Amino acid sequence: MTSPLRISFSLVLLAAAAWGANVTGSVELADSRESSVRKKRNFSGVALWLEPLGASPALPASTLTITQKEKRFSPHVSIAPTGVMVDFPNFDPIFHNAFSNFAGQPFDTGLYPPGSTRKVRFARPGVVRVFCNIHSTMSAVIVVVNTPHMAMTSASGAFSMANVPPGEYTLKVWHERATEATLDRLTRRVTVTAAGLPLGTITISESGYLPVPHTNKHGHDYPPEPTGPGAYSGARK
Repeated sequence: MTSPLRISFSLVLLAAAAWGANVTGSVELADSRESSVRKKRNFSGVALWLEPLGASPALPASTLTITQKEKRFSPHVSIAPTGVMVDFPNFDPIFHNAFSNFAGQPFDTGLYPPGSTRKVRFARPGVVRVFCNIHSTMSAVIVVVNTPHMAMTSASGAFSMANVPPGEYTLKVWHERATEATLDRLTRRVTVTAAGLPLGTITISESGYLPVPHTNKHGHDYPPEPTGPGAYSGARK
């Protein structure tokens, strides 16, 4: 006679197979020169995703908001599925001009005033580096991927992907302060079962990372920003 406990456990496994399982883990950043990492152990801002080895999954219609406030893009790093519509509202009392000249998907919102917004759809996968044509210190990154199975790390480094169908996947990781060689070494094949997949701790070294300066959308150096009385610094009150 089959025990009720065994029947219940079998039903749980069947439900997990039907609805997908949880893929969990954490990220730890090593060899960092960032004070937020060294002093506060802030491991946020790392993007992770699973690419199926079989047929490509259907991607959900999605939207993402990246605000411009106090001369900052927020969030600084995002991950979204291909086809995402990104809204860039301007909450500052000054004009902004979001743009990207990188291969992820070049775009240019043009100059637009306080209290207004511009929207851009990202139709292909890639790493989109976003800047403002007026303010050289403003930057953001959108990691656009061909999968619905994705996550961003929290400040503690924890991440979770829910409802992942059992199967074979390629795990990929992106971090702004890691070299391409480091990220390539972290790419690996994983198997998600009905019971889920605990990935443990993934350590990402920032060794060898060198920040690359950028120009404005015309390929020119940024002119100095206005200073003195009446100039908007963007500093938090």
